[in-house]
Amino acid sequence: MTKAYQIPSLPLEQDLETKPILRKLTLAHRALAELKGAAGLVPNEGILINTLSLQEARDSSAIENIVTTQDDLFKSDVLANQFASLAAKEVHNYARALREAFARVRKTGLITVNDILTMQATLEENRAGFRKLPGTELKNDRTGKTVYVPPQTHDEIIAGMSNLEQFINDPTLSTIDPLIKMAVVHHQFESIHPFYDGNGRTGRIINILYLVQQGLLKTPVLYLSRYINQNKSEYYRQLQAVRDDGAWEAWVMFMLEGVEQTSLQTTLLVDAIRKLMLSHKVKIRTALPRIYSQDLLNSIFGHPYSKIIFIERDLRVSRLTATKKLEALTDLGLMTKQRIGRENYYINVELVALLGNVQALWEGREP
Repeated sequence: MTKAYQIPSLPLEQDLETKPILRKLTLAHRALAELKGAAGLVPNEGILINTLSLQEARDSSAIENIVTTQDDLFKSDVLANQFASLAAKEVHNYARALREAFARVRKTGLITVNDILTMQATLEENRAGFRKLPGTELKNDRTGKTVYVPPQTHDEIIAGMSNLEQFINDPTLSTIDPLIKMAVVHHQFESIHPFYDGNGRTGRIINILYLVQQGLLKTPVLYLSRYINQNKSEYYRQLQAVRDDGAWEAWVMFMLEGVEQTSLQTTLLVDAIRKLMLSHKVKIRTALPRIYSQDLLNSIFGHPYSKIIFIERDLRVSRLTATKKLEALTDLGLMTKQRIGRENYYINVELVALLGNVQALWEGREP
């Protein structure tokens, strides 16, 4: 028989600022601050938002067994609503939900229930909203056994989400460190499980938005879903251990480890992207000074699989001029031209390699 878990009202009564957590907090904050600083050195924030949000979207979706390749991801055309696969479309929906929610949070400084509903609607392409019918159970994928039964009534869900919204946005309710608070918010949201589908992905977007809201990140670049995907069994075990045994300290430590690890890894990736941009800039300015512009550099790094129409739009030039620029970059060896269907793609091969090999980058780091 599944043990019933009574979702607590926030803030929690117990003290989560234990000695082990406080020691881990120092490391997590230091790593996060390094990431914030590294991201600030990239000349155009849109480059990181466009590329890293897609990586976050890809990894977060993979946790839900929505798997796509980098190739399918980058050759999909969002503006034309043309996607290489259904999975690629779902990943792009996630990235769009993240970017649009980030824009709202940066404008208002809040993460509201309406924001969360909008995110999930973008993810699922429907407006079913919070669950209204009973019967939702969370099961073990391997055994089929029910491991957790979330709130069943619409009123319970509304009450839980209202309390969560207040906890997120009212700093007077709790003085705990924001990284501890993020871990509590994530667990609470996943336990309320307010939607029929998309709860995990929506909850992981909230993680990133909360870090931005708290000023710990300026842009949504933390690669947290990759850590969760790599530790998927432990992630679900720790979530349930809080419900079964009140193991909050272990859960917070797990999430802080994720923040620390992924901050360090993403800092390496951001630094590598910045160095690659600088290398490309020098090569273009030296060999092709007449076509060089910062807008051109930003465009080919914001779109790892570039197309003529992207250059037309980003640089506000004619199709002929855009074509000449991409062909010149290809002749220089900075892009690789590939015919896919009826269109030519100009691939920033070195950038795509960086984005697809974060683990190799991490393992090759200096001690």
